[in-house]
Amino acid sequence: MNKDVIYIDVEDDITAIIGKVKDAKQKVVALVPPKRIGILQSTVNLRLLARAASQADKHLVIISNNPALIALSAAAKLPVAKNLQSKPEMAEIAALDIDDGEDVIDGAQLPVGELARTADAKPPQVVAVNNPAIDNAIDENVAEDMPGRALPPAPGQLPGKARTKSGIKVPNFNDFRKKLLLIIAAGVLLIAFLVWSVFFAPRATVQITARTSDSSVNNNVTLGDNLKTDLTANTVRVATQQVKKATSVEFDATGSKDIGEKATGTVVFSTESISALGKTIPAGTVLASTSGMTYVTNASVTMTIENYKGATTVVTAEARGAKANGASGVVTGAPSGINASLQGATTGGTDKTITIVTAEDIQKATEQLKAQDVEAIKKELSTTLGKDVIIVEQTFKASDGAPVSVPGVDQEVATNIKPKLTSEVTYSLSAVDKNELNDYLDAHFTKQLEGIKDQRTYDNGADKVTFTNVNAVESGFTASIVATAKIGPKVEDSVIKNISKGKRYGEIQSSIEAIQGVDTVDVKFWPFWVNAAPSDIKKINVEFRLHESK
Repeated sequence: MNKDVIYIDVEDDITAIIGKVKDAKQKVVALVPPKRIGILQSTVNLRLLARAASQADKHLVIISNNPALIALSAAAKLPVAKNLQSKPEMAEIAALDIDDGEDVIDGAQLPVGELARTADAKPPQVVAVNNPAIDNAIDENVAEDMPGRALPPAPGQLPGKARTKSGIKVPNFNDFRKKLLLIIAAGVLLIAFLVWSVFFAPRATVQITARTSDSSVNNNVTLGDNLKTDLTANTVRVATQQVKKATSVEFDATGSKDIGEKATGTVVFSTESISALGKTIPAGTVLASTSGMTYVTNASVTMTIENYKGATTVVTAEARGAKANGASGVVTGAPSGINASLQGATTGGTDKTITIVTAEDIQKATEQLKAQDVEAIKKELSTTLGKDVIIVEQTFKASDGAPVSVPGVDQEVATNIKPKLTSEVTYSLSAVDKNELNDYLDAHFTKQLEGIKDQRTYDNGADKVTFTNVNAVESGFTASIVATAKIGPKVEDSVIKNISKGKRYGEIQSSIEAIQGVDTVDVKFWPFWVNAAPSDIKKINVEFRLHESK
């Protein structure tokens, strides 16, 4: 908050100071007296200042660390601050000390205004103030101040005895009340802490180390979507996901085909044997030229009396190409007793080989279709199957539809054009839900431990299960399920908690170590001052640490 600071000169009178206070612009006025407090050595003047400040709606603060002026300000009910930055405070008026009624007034301890009276034998000068309000205030304050005020002795006279203060000193009930409240609060906190530390804080953790042994399972099971998980039937239900992908692949045609023209010619049959008459040379009779080329008769010929000197028919070379051209002369292969020769040279054979698609080419292309992006498809199917499953990798398969090849089998492939195979492939993958697997393995090891009361299964091995020898069958798949369980002493949490409640470390340790299969027992108490397990079993925690078999 802003304030006006008024510095009082030694020569300033009370009216000048009052005028400065009234003329101050701020509501808070700090009055700084000189080292010699001068006009402020009178209680009357200070009360006049307080009255004037109150009428002018000002808050007056005396800035001084002079004990005499602080005491006078307290009497005038004016706050005092040691400096301009300090917080103003209202000083308390000290009571007179009494020593068996023998005290005398010490001039050094008199208020400054009263002490000044002894310094000079002359009567004090009174400042005239031409203000009726101030005159009235002076009269009122003098009347209030004079009774009970000790006057200094006259020159040459002994000081009178100091008046003793009557009555009993009144205690400060505010301080007493604060101290009482602090003591009560401290007591409540102490009681709350004791209740918490005794009834709520205690905790205990029992750490047990036990030995386990491995127990393996290697069962042949049937996996299927429509099966129910059943240990007796050795069946495990699986979930299968499918996805269809319309894919195509270009491939290389490796087949070739000779489509050249075959050479043709005319063959003449004759005979000189009467026994040959009536013989028929059937169509398709193969005749060989002297060059080694073979030709086939296109039509049958019968030797008769009319044509025994020259029966003719057309022959076609068995092989395509120009190599069958130009054959002439005698050919062999005619029936016994009949002669055959080519009439003129064979002609018309041409060479032409083309590339064609074979069945083997299409089969290879189909395999390429199935293998396209297999890992990506497996990942997609695995994501669809979910997280809480065991993927059976060996069940992944791709079933293709009817692939279509362009060009088709045995068809010519144009130059610089690759044939293309298009098909819709169905991919599938199966997985076993962990709950189904746990049900099967738990049932297996429960049956294995029948009649053994002090043993239990700590881990059925479902997290590391594997499937081997997976083969597709009509109902799904057959496989071998392989898992290793951890078998150890049967220690129930509730039993351990009931054994431990209310007992100390040694009692808990000896009681639990008596259980067969338990190696070590350690007990942790909390907080540090607790030396026994709480009676409430909910505040006891049990931890098992297993020594697994190697």
